[in-house]
Amino acid sequence: MAAHGVAYCEIFCQMIQEEKLREVFDTELKPRLQSLEGLRKKVLGNIFLIVGVFLLFLFSITSGFIASSAGAGWVSIIGLIVGLVYFIIRAGKKYREYRKRYKEEVVSEVVRLIDPSWVYEPYDCISEMEYWQSDLFRLPYDRYSGDDLISGVIDRTDFRCSELHTEYKEVTYRDGKRHETWITIFRGLFFHADFNKHINGRTYIEPDNAERLFGSWGRKFQVSSKGKLVKLEDPEFEKMFVVFSTDQVEARYILTPALMQALVELRNRINRNMYLSFIGSRVYVAVQFGKGLFEPRIASSCVKYEDVQQMHALFLMNSALVKELNLNTRIWTKE
Repeated sequence: MAAHGVAYCEIFCQMIQEEKLREVFDTELKPRLQSLEGLRKKVLGNIFLIVGVFLLFLFSITSGFIASSAGAGWVSIIGLIVGLVYFIIRAGKKYREYRKRYKEEVVSEVVRLIDPSWVYEPYDCISEMEYWQSDLFRLPYDRYSGDDLISGVIDRTDFRCSELHTEYKEVTYRDGKRHETWITIFRGLFFHADFNKHINGRTYIEPDNAERLFGSWGRKFQVSSKGKLVKLEDPEFEKMFVVFSTDQVEARYILTPALMQALVELRNRINRNMYLSFIGSRVYVAVQFGKGLFEPRIASSCVKYEDVQQMHALFLMNSALVKELNLNTRIWTKE
């Protein structure tokens, strides 16, 4: 009965939040987005001009126009190049203005709606030091970028979260030519929070792709330089995740049945690959999305409630992580 009461309370709270979000959208965000719509159309118009000028440039090159009319042809080509550069610069300037206003007038308001005390920094991200401290992704990167940093406190648990994208450059040689390819290491939301206890070892939770693909035979491939495989007694958890740790006893202490169930529910809810590590006194969580988040639309209207709704849900993930990982109960105390 108590469990049903808690579930009903959560559903009721979600309904209240949804009603509040809809009200804020209709009264505040929709007028702002409508004012941004004109700017979006200018950006899109400039993109069409760039494509048009580029096609004219290609046509002039391939049609033999230069050969038939050398002087006039070259003047036309130079004019097209100048026009192309001009429209590219103008489109870039308009897009930066559009993106800046979208983040400062819309995204920041969604963050404020969830918790006015949270600090939102649209052009900052999780630092490289924080990324390395998580020890989640050990591949060296050649490119590191991110934005939409949020920092704050949920109950008494401090957290930091941002969008993050790390890549490395792969160089290959074919037919005597050098080819560069950028390979994504991680792209998505990166989060870390106080775990309320200093951890001596290191425990890592990763998607169990081997067992998902090969079933129980996949366990033979579950090896990692991050520590020894930790075998647990929750079959549902073990189907989704694989755990490695430098301290088997501590790993089992961290991964209580309640925490494992919470991770299963969270994974089912967001339907994204998740990576976690428990190091020092912090828990680090990386949720893979594979695309940019919190960015304004270009090709279609930006006046869409669904976009704001999705953004709101992604930012609420901070609260969900703290709650589901049971960080705000302060059960443990730091040593």
